[in-house]
Amino acid sequence: MDTGGSSGLAKSAAVKLSEMGEKTKQFGNKMKAPDHQRRIILVIVCVALLLDNMLYMVIVPIIPDYLADLELEQAEHVHLVIHQNYSINTTMSSAQAKNNRDNLDVQIGVLFASKAILQLLVNPLSGTFIDRVGYDIPLLIGLTVMFFSTCIFAFAENYATLFFARSLQGLGSAFADTSGIAMIADKYTEESERTKALGIALAFISFGSLVAPPFGGILYEFAGKRVPFIVLAVVCLIDGILLLTVIKPFSNRTRDNMPVGTPIYKLMVDPYIAVVAGALTVCNIPLAFLEPTIANWMESTMHSTKWEMGLCWLPAFFPHVLGVYMTVKLAAKYPNLQWFYGALGMVIIGASSCTIPACKTFGQLIAPLCGICFGIALVDTALLPTLAFLVDVRHVSVYGSVYALADISYSVAYAMGPIVAGNIVHNYGFVQLNLGMGLVNVLYAPALLFLRNVCQMKPSYSERDNLLVDDDEPEGLCDTMKMEERRGKKKGYSSAGDCLPVVVDENGGFDPFRAQTLASVDEFSGPEYS
Repeated sequence: MDTGGSSGLAKSAAVKLSEMGEKTKQFGNKMKAPDHQRRIILVIVCVALLLDNMLYMVIVPIIPDYLADLELEQAEHVHLVIHQNYSINTTMSSAQAKNNRDNLDVQIGVLFASKAILQLLVNPLSGTFIDRVGYDIPLLIGLTVMFFSTCIFAFAENYATLFFARSLQGLGSAFADTSGIAMIADKYTEESERTKALGIALAFISFGSLVAPPFGGILYEFAGKRVPFIVLAVVCLIDGILLLTVIKPFSNRTRDNMPVGTPIYKLMVDPYIAVVAGALTVCNIPLAFLEPTIANWMESTMHSTKWEMGLCWLPAFFPHVLGVYMTVKLAAKYPNLQWFYGALGMVIIGASSCTIPACKTFGQLIAPLCGICFGIALVDTALLPTLAFLVDVRHVSVYGSVYALADISYSVAYAMGPIVAGNIVHNYGFVQLNLGMGLVNVLYAPALLFLRNVCQMKPSYSERDNLLVDDDEPEGLCDTMKMEERRGKKKGYSSAGDCLPVVVDENGGFDPFRAQTLASVDEFSGPEYS
């Protein structure tokens, strides 16, 4: 009886183990499916972008107070060492207090800008590196560097260590941000899906930037300086482990046979890409310039409390997400109007920036700040996918360098913000700063008209054509357009539209402007090629 019972239990255990093995196998096969792989990649990238922007903004409520405490400790130490009479001490303390305040402002500005400055310097190299080795290894490098920089920030006890940690974060961001966005563009080749995926990534960027100040302020107040950074370091470590276990960057070399991407200096001189990069810089100037200056202005004009200064940007998260959602939906229905969504966003940013100085209360200030973030959502969500499309149709479909260029555009604004904005406010005033930023955005908006015919472009003749033979099934927008182009050439017409001649520019892409000019002058009996 015992033997039979044991045998039955053994069989039951074997059946359960077999079922578990089958379920594990099914789960493994399911995870290897392209759709699930893309979703996992999107989650990993979104967490990395969330972390980077939280690390960038979490120090806003922490560092000024922390540096002031360090200055006070040094001043007390000097006061104990150098003992003089009361009157001299009174005179020196007044002058020293002013010098200390000026010193503190400079230190804060340099510390805030150091991350963006190093990111700006490293991005051209990181973009080229990403084009050579793929997107997964640079993302892992970025997460690793960000983890160590966060740990250093948590345990730093002097300004030099804080500066080193902040600069190190810029190095990590140059790899993580660029490779993450480029990976999304590479995996989501269909234009509407790409716009949606990049929109989700932008929502995480916005959430990280806007929720980080209250997150850091609350934890700093109740748990100390180290806790916010330790929490972010743990999340960063988990994201890196997920990347290693799911994507397996060192074993997955799917891009070994892909063509070499266009060098970043050639992308910079492409007029279409240059217009997009300029728009990304200009639209982020108000946000980058207001972050280091608006708290002092709120305190001096409307006598705001600390919590109001810390929470003034948080409501803007909701219109930012609304802007992303609206642009994704509109782009799906009217993809040829991406330039218009960007131009409209810049006008909204300009108008909102100009109205900020007129605000007298905290409630009034919320509206223009929401307008700025809503406009930035329109611009970013419309133009980031446009960069990938321009690379598809005018260059080679490798996205490291073009999104390094986009990251450079952001870094220019955020590198100038903490340093330049304070000088403008000091020399000209807060009102002039906002009017200038608003005017620059409104004046730049018409430049996006240059992109109105981008949708008529056709794919470039690149090395990727050699990898796509006629018997292959096209994957995504770029390959589909290439197949249609080949079929069109065989039949004697262009895939860019049978109403226009095919005019290839110096980059190998379709030039709609020359095509329209030729079409208005000559009558074509067949397609012409320049």
